[in-house]
Amino acid sequence: MKKTVSLVCFVAVAFLGTHACAAERVLLVVGDSLSAGYNMRLDQAWPSLLQNRLQGNGHSYRVVNASITGDTTQGGLARLPRLLQRHQPDMVIIELGGNDGLRGLSLEVTRRNLSGMIEASQAMGAGVILAGIMLPPNYGVAYTDRFQSMYPELSDTYGLPLIPFLLEGVALNPELMMADGIHPTAGAQPILLENVWSVLVPELD
Repeated sequence: MKKTVSLVCFVAVAFLGTHACAAERVLLVVGDSLSAGYNMRLDQAWPSLLQNRLQGNGHSYRVVNASITGDTTQGGLARLPRLLQRHQPDMVIIELGGNDGLRGLSLEVTRRNLSGMIEASQAMGAGVILAGIMLPPNYGVAYTDRFQSMYPELSDTYGLPLIPFLLEGVALNPELMMADGIHPTAGAQPILLENVWSVLVPELD
């Protein structure tokens, strides 16, 4: 598909000049409530803020936010092939695993699901950025340590840029978290954007 688009662009430029094909790249976000704009307007969520930042900095990317509140890595893996086929993304940000951890699901299954999503995205020619998540301490040291180490291990295995902790600078600030202590507020979204942006910028264009 991308080769076809490139050929179309080449022909358009040949006949109409360089402004005829301003190729718009696609950045796909596959996540859960942390990216879906839980209990806020969609234009307040960090993926919408990212779209504005990209445009404001002259990057020709269209952000497709395919995040679903409550989604798990199993759900993300199941729906990713259709998303990849439909949107043909140049880059995929995977922000999943938090709900797996909160439900105490098998870490081996979660890791396998994330690996499947990474491999499927790379097979389509997309760059992948992985967003790390941390769990509350009440899930036990052994489980939380293994859960948190899963993200840097996957990053190393696949050579991926890693957002170490999406909620860095937010999770321990009650003024930036909703009453449930799990979801960031609308006021926290600019901080989430910065956490993503610092890792994303070197990967653009």
